[in-house]
Amino acid sequence: MAKMVKILAGLLIVAFDVVAGILGYKAEASENQEKHQTLWLFESCNKPSHEAFVFGLAAATLLGIAHVLANLLGGCSVCTTDDIRKATPIKQLSIACLVFTWIIFAVGLGMLVIGTKANHKSRISCGLIHHNYLSIGGILCFVHALFSVAYYVAASQNLA
Repeated sequence: MAKMVKILAGLLIVAFDVVAGILGYKAEASENQEKHQTLWLFESCNKPSHEAFVFGLAAATLLGIAHVLANLLGGCSVCTTDDIRKATPIKQLSIACLVFTWIIFAVGLGMLVIGTKANHKSRISCGLIHHNYLSIGGILCFVHALFSVAYYVAASQNLA
């Protein structure tokens, strides 16, 4: 029974991350449907997309939920440098996956927030070009799923 709960929890983490990645792509597609006009080499005027804003916000929220869930279910692996050197390989893998998960989460959430914020206003805005932030954030959601599940599996093996 406990093994089935672990499998379902891992699938739930993956589901949240995959849906967040798909929403990131849909937000990028919605943003690209709006009219863009380039003034100079690096400056662009575009009409924000409300649909892209909603999809981007949902993607960022789901990424955050998946990250919190993976960290809560994975447990706490805080230890000193000496403990890491003496730890079993599975515990070292768990800590490495945890670090990568945090880095990917920070960069992915940042990309989704920047892309979502660019679509927040209901007026035409001009500024630096913000292309592909939402799709890159979506890709990082998929990568986050891989490392989160690796962390969860390694941490749960470590606890057993």
